[in-house]
Amino acid sequence: MLTSIRKILEKTNNVTRSAYSWNAINAIISSLQSPIILMVMTRTNGVYDAGVFSIAFAIATLMLFIGLYGLRRFQSSDINEKYSFGEYHGMRVLSCSSMLFVSLIYCIWSTCFGSYSIEKAIVVFLICIAKCCQAYSDVYHGCMQQKGRLDVATKSSSARYLAEMVAYVLVLMITRDLIISTAAYAVASILFLLLTSVNAGKNYCYYRPEFNWKQIKMMTIEGFPLFASLFLNMYISNAPKYAIDAYLTEEIQAIYNMIFMPAFMVMLISNFIFNPILTTYAELWLAKTEEQFGKLKRHIRKQIIIVAGLSVLGLLIAYTIAVPILSFVFGVDLGDYKKELFVVMIGGGALAYATYFSTIITVIRLQRKLIVCYGIVAVLAQVLSKFFVLNYGMMGAAAMYGVLMILLAVMLFVITVWRLRKEDRMLQEESVSGRR
Repeated sequence: MLTSIRKILEKTNNVTRSAYSWNAINAIISSLQSPIILMVMTRTNGVYDAGVFSIAFAIATLMLFIGLYGLRRFQSSDINEKYSFGEYHGMRVLSCSSMLFVSLIYCIWSTCFGSYSIEKAIVVFLICIAKCCQAYSDVYHGCMQQKGRLDVATKSSSARYLAEMVAYVLVLMITRDLIISTAAYAVASILFLLLTSVNAGKNYCYYRPEFNWKQIKMMTIEGFPLFASLFLNMYISNAPKYAIDAYLTEEIQAIYNMIFMPAFMVMLISNFIFNPILTTYAELWLAKTEEQFGKLKRHIRKQIIIVAGLSVLGLLIAYTIAVPILSFVFGVDLGDYKKELFVVMIGGGALAYATYFSTIITVIRLQRKLIVCYGIVAVLAQVLSKFFVLNYGMMGAAAMYGVLMILLAVMLFVITVWRLRKEDRMLQEESVSGRR
């Protein structure tokens, strides 16, 4: 059976086309997972449980970045193989173990000293287990992408996302029990991790992790800026949810997540457009020639225009038909939240830009600059969240999200332009010197 699954995952007539198409499918399934579960839950269990699921998913997604440690982009663009797969694998085992430990401590702390019920803490931890599977599978997917088989990686993750979603929805509809359905979600994640990513990785990756502590130390130091920036990025984008969790109700949490879905999907759709060309960006950057650098700049300009188009389309949809559609989908009247949705969509477009510019900054190895930008915005999020949410409720949460995302996107854009212009000047000077 395992051999048959590998053959199915590897079967393709055109690797490049398959990578693009399956990357799109993967992004769509991933983006639909939370809203579909939320949609079913509001109808079966009500808005309160939907709010519990929403904050649990947000917290688990934050913990996910501990497991990932920001090394996927680094690994995929490590075309000279500074580190072996065994070393990336060993690092990922350590980061995933740390993720589960931190998640457990958070749940225990929130139950003993916070406002979490035991049921809510269990739901959070179970979703953290599923996200840990995602983090672990990512090291195999990075190896596959590095070896030109992103299609196999995206087929594997698509199958796992779909299995998780189907398991959660079916068990929820049958039992209407939040803990049992979340446990089914975690079990499906573990099972499909083994059947797809780990199984398919047999043909590309060295299974055994290598704990070369000197290399792991170097990887930890080199990867920390990217880990910190991505972790802070997720904290910033979810800061309104954490503020709602602390100061408002589970029902408001659920409604905020409903109007947040379209903005999140703009970012995910933008991601699937430029993720397949990450290795190409690295190759163009490392070429160090005017011709290749010109191609890189054209790629970047094209992606900026695409994200702008997606953002404008999202705003038009938000202003016209989004509220009736969301109300119908989730079975909750969202007619009073049209302004909040529009503000959140502005923030969603800015988040897409911030994510894209952080990717470019990673490729050109300026990760340390990311920490400064994300650190400043994260501090602002922590300082402003209570004021915005307590004084202005839902609109305060939406406005805070929009302001934070725009500020972050502008800062990352400035760094990207500065570095590209510097590189352009250096290449031109080298060209002039060569002609002499």
